[in-house]
Amino acid sequence: MDTQSLQAFLAVADHGSFSLAGEQLHLTQPAVSKRIASLEEQVGARLFDRINRRVSLTEAGRLLLPRARQILVMVDDSRRALSNLSGDVAGSLTMGTSHHIGLHRLPPLLKRYTRAHPGVRLDMRFLDSEQAYQEVLDGELEIAVVTLAPVPDPQLMVVPVWVDRLRFVCAPDHPLAQDATPPLTALSAHDAVLPGPQTFTRGIVIDTFARDGLQVQVALSTNYLETLKMMVSIGLGWSVLPESLIDASLHVLDIEHRPIERPLGYLVHKSRTLSNAARSMLALLDSERTALGRGDISPTD
Repeated sequence: MDTQSLQAFLAVADHGSFSLAGEQLHLTQPAVSKRIASLEEQVGARLFDRINRRVSLTEAGRLLLPRARQILVMVDDSRRALSNLSGDVAGSLTMGTSHHIGLHRLPPLLKRYTRAHPGVRLDMRFLDSEQAYQEVLDGELEIAVVTLAPVPDPQLMVVPVWVDRLRFVCAPDHPLAQDATPPLTALSAHDAVLPGPQTFTRGIVIDTFARDGLQVQVALSTNYLETLKMMVSIGLGWSVLPESLIDASLHVLDIEHRPIERPLGYLVHKSRTLSNAARSMLALLDSERTALGRGDISPTD
């Protein structure tokens, strides 16, 4: 089995489409089909069913899928291990981050990194934190810098760097703004606009209310915090936002409740051989963690 055929197999499986797989791999659709045919000949089994333009994995394809990912991760690890012997900080670094962290936390660090290591080609991918977690587990990303999960996967090393304090906010003319110190129960009577149901941030908010026996009426959802800010500012509901996003368009609710915080940091797969480029990025993140006095919080490993 050659790695190019396995890459084509994973791309078709992930996209459910030969044409979309070709776009990802910068290949024509016939070239992708040829690689899949070659792989099917090597393994002696059909890997995809093609019915009414729908592409789905066969039983053999489903069996091969996790093994194909493992093979490609092992090949990449071997290449990195050999490249690391030179000691050079160069090559490609595939890194995922959320839009909020990419806009508000990473820019100064990325500026320092690219100046210190001009030979590194950064492949930055902006993803929801939950998707970035999965892509680190699948070997698609070397590093993710994201909102950290309340219960991290044991296969990952998870290191907190920053803490986002989340504040309850509403529009200045929202009924909740009329109360100087509204209780948490008052928010339950009004619509909320929050991140999507599968996000770590929403889970933190819902759990906060649930501990007090309360429910949240979620009217609208989006995973983009800047869009949530806009929705709140025009009166569509209350929300929780990081302090860094709050300005005069929002009213901060002085809720009689302990602060809500979410940890932000990085994660890597414990079994993955990191490139020198990745190690240098982690060193920079660790120095930021130390400078902010976060060194007393242990990584989860």
